[in-house]
Amino acid sequence: MKRKWSDRLPMNPKNIPKPDCMGCLETVFPLGRDGLRNTPENCLACCHKTECLRMAIQGRDGLKVREEQIDRAYKSGMIGFLERWSKKKAIDRQKKS
Repeated sequence: MKRKWSDRLPMNPKNIPKPDCMGCLETVFPLGRDGLRNTPENCLACCHKTECLRMAIQGRDGLKVREEQIDRAYKSGMIGFLERWSKKKAIDRQKKS
């Protein structure tokens, strides 16, 4: 039996139901032992991984990730006190809105 051209195309993620963990920051981008966030192996195999990570980072929990990045940059000397204060203040305003 001859296969159709459309059978050879990868599955469209829009046709596959989304998992329950979709966009949950602590599931798809947990904090590791080293203090950095990593994507688990089972998430890397998921066809929804890009959309899922974007949802997790863009949500309210994503502000927590942004704060962690700012704190690491300050500790390493990449940004100064005023820039850190300004960015953390902006994040705090976003949390309150």
